[in-house]
Amino acid sequence: QLQLEETGGGLVQAGDSLTLSCVASGQTFSAHTMGWFRQLPGKEREFVGGLSWIGDSTDYADSVKGRFTISRDNAKNTLYLQMNGLKPEDTAVYYCAARAEATAVKVSKRLSDYVYWGQGTQVTVSS
Repeated sequence: QLQLEETGGGLVQAGDSLTLSCVASGQTFSAHTMGWFRQLPGKEREFVGGLSWIGDSTDYADSVKGRFTISRDNAKNTLYLQMNGLKPEDTAVYYCAARAEATAVKVSKRLSDYVYWGQGTQVTVSS
């Protein structure tokens, strides 16, 4: 089992930056392809971006491309989501997720491809 815990959410103003962290425990973090998802009020959870465990290739949703950056520090078992130029429409609960250990290299945009999930952290962007 891989446990994930997100931190770093909060209330910010439009245009501000915020960095979310996701600390992993229980398995070899470096062997998991990771993703960030978000759930806007009244909507389904959606893909934000992901980072492969081999080669560190990334993929992002069009809505955040150029504003959000995903990175990982395997020594700290931590995944990051750097969010710049935040907009009110980025208001959501943000979740980190992991694909199965050492089996899935490619970043996937499908929720069902992720096996482990954190509890989420709220990000609110005021206008």
